[in-house]
Amino acid sequence: MRLKGKVAIVTGASRGIGGAIARRFAREGAKVVINYNRSRSQAAKLLKEIQADGGEAVIVKADVSVPADVKRLVKRAVEAYGRVDILVNNAGVHYERTFLDAADDTWDRTIDTNLKGAYLCSREVAPMMLAQKGGKIINISSNSGAYHPSAMRLVEYTASKAGMNGLTKALALKLGPYVTVNAILPGRIVTDMTSGASPEEVEAVIEETPLKRLGLPDEVANAAVYLASDEADFVTGELHMVSGGRGMH
Repeated sequence: MRLKGKVAIVTGASRGIGGAIARRFAREGAKVVINYNRSRSQAAKLLKEIQADGGEAVIVKADVSVPADVKRLVKRAVEAYGRVDILVNNAGVHYERTFLDAADDTWDRTIDTNLKGAYLCSREVAPMMLAQKGGKIINISSNSGAYHPSAMRLVEYTASKAGMNGLTKALALKLGPYVTVNAILPGRIVTDMTSGASPEEVEAVIEETPLKRLGLPDEVANAAVYLASDEADFVTGELHMVSGGRGMH
């Protein structure tokens, strides 16, 4: 129960890494605001799972790239639970298009969701966290944003995650001493987003991973629980790699 009494917003929480983080936070005692944009049925399923396990949660539809949606998301969290202690900026997209073939909207949607969304959500909760003299912001980035060559296949995605890493450090400077801001940089994790990879690509990733396997969403959630807990009160501005050693530097 390391997060007992805390209120957490997890964006893009209907499945994958976001879903795993929402489940773990609820088990650790947090009241969880499950944000989704398209997958209402999956968000509702997750809500039932959390409630069946004795946890508390609500679901809120919001596109994190739209300022009005972000304001409504945070307002709903405060209406439900009175405050926000933890924000996990997890909502993200990537498109399997090469740089020369990508349309303008590929760049716009990727940057708007992955980077602008984290910026907008952080900006919305920051005043409340500063007034409370306490808060945790956790950005779910990627080892592609740390310039690991084979993880940098998608130009727009890499740019968005490198920007998120910079955002993490800039916010850590701006929001200290009361609010910590850190990023988790997963390597290849088994999720719906990565399920379309060819067997050859997966084999290549495993070969260059010292632990010789892909990661699991729960292993990213483990890191998120730590960064959200009091145990990480002296940790801020860090890029925490969860990649099995792939892309270590």
